[in-house]
Order: sequence, then C-alpha cells, then structure tokens
Amino acid sequence: MVYNNVILNLKNINDAKKVGSMLATLAELSREEPGCDRFEVYHSQSDAQIFMLVERWITQEHLDEHKKADSFAVFYMHNVIPLVNRVPHPCTLIA
Repeated sequence: MVYNNVILNLKNINDAKKVGSMLATLAELSREEPGCDRFEVYHSQSDAQIFMLVERWITQEHLDEHKKADSFAVFYMHNVIPLVNRVPHPCTLIA
C-alpha cells in the first residue's frame, strides 16, 4: 500500500466553501480510479484554512497514474492548486 497525505492551506479564507466543494468532487472522481483504496477529505476544526487529503493507493504505479488522470492533472491542478499552498506527506504506516 502507498499512503499519501496532503495538507492544503488556503491562501484566502473566503475560498473555504469553494475549495471544500471542489475537493469533494476530486474525492468522488479519485475513488473511481483503479487502485484507489481510500480517498478522504478533511477540513480542520481548529484552523479553517487547513484541508487534509488522506489517500491510500494499492501501488505506487496507481498513485502515479492518478497524477496523470484528468481529476488530478486538469481539475485539481487548475482549480484547487491556485487557491492553496500544498504540502504532500508520503507516509509509512506504523500501526
């Protein structure tokens, strides 16, 4: 399994509703992709400018293909990324 967690920090708090909606769409599209085992979107309760993506892919190849898919390469990169600062956190499952 490949665990990819992404922290998104809004550049403008006024974009929270718009970004949340777009991330919900991204999650729906991503869950339909081959190899996607988990794709969840969280909005922080302690900092309204923070969203988190929690992703689990069966293999690195599946994650690589996701990054080429329209859901990521077109929708996410063109609509969400201009509104946020993005920090990916590939992770190792410990427990």
